[in-house]
Amino acid sequence: MISRRSLLKGSVALGGAAVTLDLAGWAKAWAADDMMYAPEEGASLQLLRWKRFVQSEEDSFLALVAAFTAATGVAVEVLSESMDDVQPKASVAANVGTGPDMFWGLYSLPHLFSEKCIDVTDLCTHLGEKYGGWAPSAEVYGTSGDKWIAVPVAYNANLINFRISAMNEAGFSEMPGDLEGFLELNKALKGIGKPGGMALGHASGDGNAWVHWVLWAHGGYLVDANDEVIINSPETEAALEYARQLYEAWIPGTASWNDAFNNKAFLAEEVWLTNNGVSIYAAAKRQAAEDPKMAMIAEDMDHAFWPIGPAGKPTEFHICYPLLGMQYTRYPNAVKAFMQFLMEAEHYEPWLEGAVAYLSHSYKAGDDFAFWSADPKLVAAKPAAWRTSTAGHLGSVGEKAAAALADFIVLDMVANACSGRESVSGAIKIAERQAKRLYR
Repeated sequence: MISRRSLLKGSVALGGAAVTLDLAGWAKAWAADDMMYAPEEGASLQLLRWKRFVQSEEDSFLALVAAFTAATGVAVEVLSESMDDVQPKASVAANVGTGPDMFWGLYSLPHLFSEKCIDVTDLCTHLGEKYGGWAPSAEVYGTSGDKWIAVPVAYNANLINFRISAMNEAGFSEMPGDLEGFLELNKALKGIGKPGGMALGHASGDGNAWVHWVLWAHGGYLVDANDEVIINSPETEAALEYARQLYEAWIPGTASWNDAFNNKAFLAEEVWLTNNGVSIYAAAKRQAAEDPKMAMIAEDMDHAFWPIGPAGKPTEFHICYPLLGMQYTRYPNAVKAFMQFLMEAEHYEPWLEGAVAYLSHSYKAGDDFAFWSADPKLVAAKPAAWRTSTAGHLGSVGEKAAAALADFIVLDMVANACSGRESVSGAIKIAERQAKRLYR
């Protein structure tokens, strides 16, 4: 007997047209047998998401959208914006009560206007029970009070991306797992003319990821468990002093980098170590057949977890991508049907595979997806949802934490100290004032 899963898996290698054809057949069977919500008559949806970083991810996603439409008759228009523009557009739509039916954003986005989000408790409860449970961080991001307000669709693992040959030339056989060794590696890379570099501009993904890591690794926090501001501490000072030393070893100009700069610099061999998802590797692999330089970079690069600091445990900050529906939509059942469709394992797996692991899973059953064992250079992305701290870390993950991220409080503090715009103490005091205005 040929199952829907085997039909889909067997078609993946046959090319895009075959995937579309077989996926459409599977989707039709799903709509008849497994769909929890009957879409409203005449329903059509609009979804705003962040612009893709991996072309094959977008291709796989749009194939799913087309299959959903073919199976249910619900047209879904997909709009794309830069990663930094999704949050303000969603906030405006929530305030005025009109706009796209769904938003696919970052981190705590739904908590900026939790009362404006569709209640998806029944859906997320069902998916969690069916697929082995959600990652703890996914539950934090997806829930407000006693209800689910968003589906934690996937994560982007933010990892150390590095060139193996440069690391070896600098005198290291493996990526250091401690702060001292990591700093020495960065200094040594500068010494051989192959420096690193990480974004210190308003980079919602890569910039926020590394500055929160360095703060938390030293035991510094923006707020405590009661959401009291505690950023002004010896631990924060130590984190900024360490960050300044890293910055001095890097290529000039990182204070103005957004989320795209490090990708370009790494592939241009301007930097040999940075932080990113696996999209740099995916881009190099995609171009490898036509470009020998890209083939060489793909072969020579790898990914690693972030070093452990005085905190004594992983303090990584991976991006959670929540998908939320707005209460003003005319078609709430269609919204929830679409959300369910995306998360069913039969095609959630090939979608993440199409993303070349730039997206990683948020429920436990994803640990068994076959593509994780196909390429050892992607394995570090697998546990992102389980290793990450959430936006508030010790504190809540609600509206205040979301606003602190959107206002780049921690990122600007680190940038001010590293670039010399402010002294370490001056940068901390600015961040403290900003945080206290939010956490009142």
